[in-house]
Amino acid sequence: MNAHGIVHKYGDNVDTDVIIPARYLNTASHAELAAHCMEDIDQDFVKTVKQGDIIVAEKNFGCGSSREHAPIAIQASGVSCVIASTFARIFYRNAINIGLPIMECDAASQEIQSGDEIEVDFDTGVILNKTSGKSYQAQPFPPFIQNIIQKGGLLNSIMK
Repeated sequence: MNAHGIVHKYGDNVDTDVIIPARYLNTASHAELAAHCMEDIDQDFVKTVKQGDIIVAEKNFGCGSSREHAPIAIQASGVSCVIASTFARIFYRNAINIGLPIMECDAASQEIQSGDEIEVDFDTGVILNKTSGKSYQAQPFPPFIQNIIQKGGLLNSIMK
């Protein structure tokens, strides 16, 4: 299982209110959530994000409210993976529950820049910055989490 895409870079404490602002939480449409993803922190995100792209952030990504809408908006926008120094625990679990791969790697989150092209190997935890040629080692997913992500989320993995 792998991801490959262009990086959209953010700093510390990107909270769920800027990932998907509360004014859009009255919809269950994943496409509608994706249309407003990151708009309060990056007006150009929805215009520039492409299928497979990767978000890289620093500390405490996904802090704030414990809404599933945040990882859903990210995934529905086409993002294939989020890498950060650390994640808020509830965001981490919500992301895995919906099948959005996320990886903690401090060195990668500090050094990778917006616009870099990167590849992520979820089986080994290797993050390769194709732009700089540098690689980073994150903790790979254990098999049970790989299964959840491969099946598209916790509910799908239970039903299959």
